[in-house]
Amino acid sequence: MAESGTAPPGREDLVVHDLVKEFAGGVLAVNHVSLTIQEGQFTTLLGPSGCGKTTTLNCIAGLEQPDGGRITVGGAVLTDVAKGVILPPERRNLGMVFQSYALWPHMTVFDNLAFGLKLHRVPGAEIRTRIGEALDLVGLANLEKRYPFQLSGGQQQRVALARAVVAQPRVLLLDEPLSNLDAKVREQARFWLREFQQRLGITTVYVTHDQGEALAISDMVAVMSQGHLLQFAPPKDVYERPATRFVADFIGQTSFLEGTIERASADTVDVRLARSGRVLTASAFAASTKPVVGKAATLAVRSEKIRVGATAESEANVLPARIKSFVYVGSAYEYIFETSEGDLRASSPVQVDGVETRLGLPPEALVLLADEPAGR
Repeated sequence: MAESGTAPPGREDLVVHDLVKEFAGGVLAVNHVSLTIQEGQFTTLLGPSGCGKTTTLNCIAGLEQPDGGRITVGGAVLTDVAKGVILPPERRNLGMVFQSYALWPHMTVFDNLAFGLKLHRVPGAEIRTRIGEALDLVGLANLEKRYPFQLSGGQQQRVALARAVVAQPRVLLLDEPLSNLDAKVREQARFWLREFQQRLGITTVYVTHDQGEALAISDMVAVMSQGHLLQFAPPKDVYERPATRFVADFIGQTSFLEGTIERASADTVDVRLARSGRVLTASAFAASTKPVVGKAATLAVRSEKIRVGATAESEANVLPARIKSFVYVGSAYEYIFETSEGDLRASSPVQVDGVETRLGLPPEALVLLADEPAGR
């Protein structure tokens, strides 16, 4: 199990060490999670509802008081439970955007942005300058006199972002800020948000349950489940080299094959399948996997990696298959195939002739998974 994670080399900015948050009834919402996030990185906390991602974000923000752990930003200690140090949110210099945007309905856009600056006694001239720059940055320079009810959902989201950055925070925290937008606007907002963050160069922590969103906008993705951090890696690694069965199953369309390791080398592993006794060769390993001959193994394969209509002569790993069901989704046909190893999901740009076919499972597409954490 990977319960800690470090981003690629760079200057450390946000460091979460051994974070613990327990709720009533002994529920560990955050179970000894550690993360090191580099300066300027866009990191996403990804997982299903109840996995601990928002609780982790709230602990960073100072909105939740953890039961253990240490949090630093730029070397400054925000939280150190062992030493009794827990700074209040207003002393952390963090920008926060909530899922609901939390705009004051009786205030104009300008006044929403100015409110926090006035509390910090920022001079009036500087307030006007900062707000002008922030609204320019989010493309709303001509809307400062409007009220929230006069704005679209996408515009409200941008006002919330402008309000978060106008205070010049060290780190930006985003709690599912796109979830209230309709599908088309949300897709466009992904690209805008990523460009916005890159222009600022600000360290950002983003929370979502949307796998595609996380892969599209992140430098690093932290996958969580039941309070555990299962994998912390770049999006491509999380997708193509999932650490555990949960990660593989949660992100994308994945099928699994069970068996026993028959041969292992530095580059490949042969797995004898449990049901048919066929041997498949895999050349993709999860980062923490150490193949051991004779040990039970789980192979994962993405639906788009399976070659529908393969021949025994052209493929290293082939399984006979029968179409169980399929749907047309515009860009491809998505199939569920019956095989000797159970149902496999695969996609094809063209419709399969007949009901019988062969499925090619390229060695580089088969990922040998690590063991699941205890209790998963």
